[in-house]
Amino acid sequence: MHLDVIDLRQFYYRTQLGRIAQKAVRDRMLELWPSAKGETVVGFGFAVPLLRPYLAEAERVIGVMPAEQGVMPWPAGLKNVSTLCRENLWPVATASVDKLICLHGLESSEHPAAVLDECERVLQPGGRVLFIVPNRMGLWARNDATPFGFGRPYSLGQLEAQVKRFDFVPERHAAALFSPPSEKKFWLRSAEMLERMGGKLSRNRAGGVILLEAAKRHPPRPRPGLAERVRKPLRVLEGSQVPAGAGVSGRRAL
Repeated sequence: MHLDVIDLRQFYYRTQLGRIAQKAVRDRMLELWPSAKGETVVGFGFAVPLLRPYLAEAERVIGVMPAEQGVMPWPAGLKNVSTLCRENLWPVATASVDKLICLHGLESSEHPAAVLDECERVLQPGGRVLFIVPNRMGLWARNDATPFGFGRPYSLGQLEAQVKRFDFVPERHAAALFSPPSEKKFWLRSAEMLERMGGKLSRNRAGGVILLEAAKRHPPRPRPGLAERVRKPLRVLEGSQVPAGAGVSGRRAL
């Protein structure tokens, strides 16, 4: 179930906890992807809070938001680059994206296979995708006062296994949101320190979210298609009786 875009905007841009979460995840992302010069960068779900660092140097930045969530214009004060789409039909050309960021897009989708299919379609050969999902073992997935408390949380192993089925090769992973999802002043003041400490101690277990970088496999593995179906057709009439008189000569006559 997707959250409403109004609730997501309220959390990330209007609350102190949301701004802290935005910075923590974005900082970890920039450690993995410090630059996107001359590249096409796409964010799916509600990834726009993470895209701003790439606006100045990327060739193109697009924020793709699912219809079940809704869309908002972004970035504020600049030419809009966000668009609405269906989960299984993005307005992005095939094999045109260098970097793809998926935040609040996979775990909240009712059709994750369709989302992963589109991720694989739009990435160019060797392109990279960064999946950011709630950590099943973290505190943020257990608190529905934040967007990370909705949808299906993942362990690192579960996420890796799922993306491998769609021709992605997991490469690196990290974690973020080591402070608890609390509005209390003590935890808000301590959040930056906890992020620094947590990043050194754990890459996937203690954080509230998992960041998994994966590459699009090239060439892709062969999938069962028309040729496979022709080689192994459905035997609809298997076991049916041959009508009397329809012997070999009869079939040849037909």
